[in-house]
Amino acid sequence: MKLLARTFAIAIPALLLSHVPAFSAEESRPPDIRNRVAQDVPYAEPANPRQMVDVYAPPNAKNLPVVFWIHGGGWQAGDKTSVQLKPQTFVEKGFVFVAVSYRFVPQVKMGDIVRDIAKGLRWTHDHVAKYGGDPERVFVMGHSAGAQLAALVCTDDRYLKAEGLSFAMLKGCVPVDGDTYDVPLEIATTTARRQSLGQPPPKFGHPEKFGDPEHQRDLSAVNHVEKGKGIPPFLLLHVATHPDTTAQAERLRDVLLASGIPAKTFAANDTNHSKLNADLGEPGDPATKALFDFVAEALKK
Repeated sequence: MKLLARTFAIAIPALLLSHVPAFSAEESRPPDIRNRVAQDVPYAEPANPRQMVDVYAPPNAKNLPVVFWIHGGGWQAGDKTSVQLKPQTFVEKGFVFVAVSYRFVPQVKMGDIVRDIAKGLRWTHDHVAKYGGDPERVFVMGHSAGAQLAALVCTDDRYLKAEGLSFAMLKGCVPVDGDTYDVPLEIATTTARRQSLGQPPPKFGHPEKFGDPEHQRDLSAVNHVEKGKGIPPFLLLHVATHPDTTAQAERLRDVLLASGIPAKTFAANDTNHSKLNADLGEPGDPATKALFDFVAEALKK
């Protein structure tokens, strides 16, 4: 029991990073804006400061693949400017990079946030060619809360269909260290951990954010994976020592593979929840190499 309690105690700090809107110095680093070609462009009407995109692109770009990036922050914090090195790195590799903001809980429900992401993708499909992007070659990526949103919008086709879109525009999905691809499983895991340690539940945790069990299931990517839907290939990046995001990444990977959908996980060592995200784009970063290997392979098809 002492060993079990110690294991839980070690896991708690890492877990909390994805449950509360806390940001490290790396995450607060301002983005490289040298190639930002559009800022604060609304994707919904009436215009809302939380429903906007920024676009980064190389000079004279034409028909380039697109990265659509969804920031993290516990679905209640963060911003599209929390992109660190990623725009510049992708631009240098020949991509157009679109960063999206969205509304937060509890001001709106979780389903409304997913609909915001789908509307952002609608804007990208309709307008990214103006900035040199190919609207039929889009990679959806996101960190933490953004990982859950990326995984869900790439498996539950109702959100894109509501915007007149389909999975055909998507070349791949890269969720980064998310803990809610199976929401009921994560809630059960964290509840058991807190009870074993005699800790009270958070005041505004996953049950409050995701709603009743029916909504929790419906907002879980694992429950929307089906063969023949056109779901794109997945690369799930996660921190090797983070028990919850590791379990969730492997759970979604296995569900995808069981339905014949290409899926890989990459367990990043010597990092943490915030650093894994902040280091994407750094020369020599192993997760960055895995990311670009995945993207290169997906673009061959």
